[in-house]
Amino acid sequence: MSDTMRAVDIEGGKGPRSALHIANVPRPKLAASQALVHIKAFGLNRMDLLQREGMYPVPPGASKILGVEFSGIIEELGADGGGKEGFNKGDEVFGLAYGGAYAEYIAVSTHMLVRKPKELSWEQCAGIPETWITATQAMYLISKFAPGKTILWHAAASSVSIAGIQLSKADGAAAIYATARQDEKCEFAVKELGATAAFNTTTQNWAEEVLKATDGKGVDIIVDYIGAPYFGDNLNALARDGVCVSLAVMGGAKLPEGVDVSAFVRKRISFVGSSLRSRDEEYQGKLRDQLVEHALPRFKDGMFKIPIEKVFPWEQIQEAHQLMEENKTKGKIICTIS
Repeated sequence: MSDTMRAVDIEGGKGPRSALHIANVPRPKLAASQALVHIKAFGLNRMDLLQREGMYPVPPGASKILGVEFSGIIEELGADGGGKEGFNKGDEVFGLAYGGAYAEYIAVSTHMLVRKPKELSWEQCAGIPETWITATQAMYLISKFAPGKTILWHAAASSVSIAGIQLSKADGAAAIYATARQDEKCEFAVKELGATAAFNTTTQNWAEEVLKATDGKGVDIIVDYIGAPYFGDNLNALARDGVCVSLAVMGGAKLPEGVDVSAFVRKRISFVGSSLRSRDEEYQGKLRDQLVEHALPRFKDGMFKIPIEKVFPWEQIQEAHQLMEENKTKGKIICTIS
């Protein structure tokens, strides 16, 4: 096998989407506990755009190549073999990595691989790991979700919220609320995903609507990616002992002057920030196991949907990034490698 492979590279190390191109780069070397996977498809995530522009810190030791989720076939195993899962060469898998998925080959810990079910396509599997594991982490590990709690997911048509709304419904949330900036996305959250109600943040006072819908109590959990613009309303919309999980600050990080933070004391609110990519392998591995236990059977029987907005051949990576930048999608953007 050649020592090189094709991968998506960024001219100058960072830049606009026009800097993306396919180049020959060194093939990754295998550590003892890793598998070399020949990639069939990879998923795009918002952090890829930030990393491309030099605004996202890559974890120490991770590949500088973009991409954290993929599906493919095991080509080779490190000295430790197939790990506790007992993987073999030729197994069809999907998984989560710290980087390196926009490429023909990736070296990844066997603990972060999942066997590809025959019921799902390569494209569907490439769209599962990052988003569903992030939603699982926000719900169970951080906000301590339990059946009977109420939950609100911002950015309803984002892939993490698409996963989260479905997980909340399947696991017995008393009510599931969502927000989006377009009516079409609100309708999608209710009709396609099963949210109780969804509110348009550009035309409605969503926090007031949440309070109305909950008889003034508010919701137990909010999962937020917007940051500063929603900070005050998040505090208003949370119930007593509520938790806000902050996963991103896409709308801005600086709070406006005059934000009232008394709700932290008055309602005993917790505000917790988190990210997945900076976590160690043991932590990510536990989440991977939870995904296999909670979600995999529901993917197989079709209860959980993996909406895909569009599939591009990876030669069209610039167009794929453009589509993500437009913020119009209701599902994953996937690239396939021929």
